[in-house]
Amino acid sequence: MARISFSQVEETPFGQLLGHNPEILKAWRDCEKIVYAAGTLRPELKEQVRRALSFGNGCEYCQVGGRPNAEHPDPKESLAMAFADLFLRDHLAIDDSAFNVLKEEFTDAEISELLAFICFVSASQRFSAVLQLEAELAPV
Repeated sequence: MARISFSQVEETPFGQLLGHNPEILKAWRDCEKIVYAAGTLRPELKEQVRRALSFGNGCEYCQVGGRPNAEHPDPKESLAMAFADLFLRDHLAIDDSAFNVLKEEFTDAEISELLAFICFVSASQRFSAVLQLEAELAPV
């Protein structure tokens, strides 16, 4: 059971929790559309990162999508997953060497996009985890 009541503002459980503040929900959804759709990173890469973050952030609702693939034959995907893991372990400990490794495969624009995606998804997942949004409510 979620820690707060569900609003009637939106049909998704996440949106109903955030919907107690309609202006925030609208801005959140607008940002979500941009973060998921924009940029040059492949949707498959973003999905693998999202899945990994869901377990690190403790979001049961997002874990319904399953664990990320165990193997990452694409060097960009492998590096993105490693960077997401660093972010989850201690984002303040990420140093220049981590960015130097990323720069071997990613442009500055792609690094910015990856970090924005990781930060936005982590915020969403932590919101859900703290409010105990349950896996049973997630769309399959």
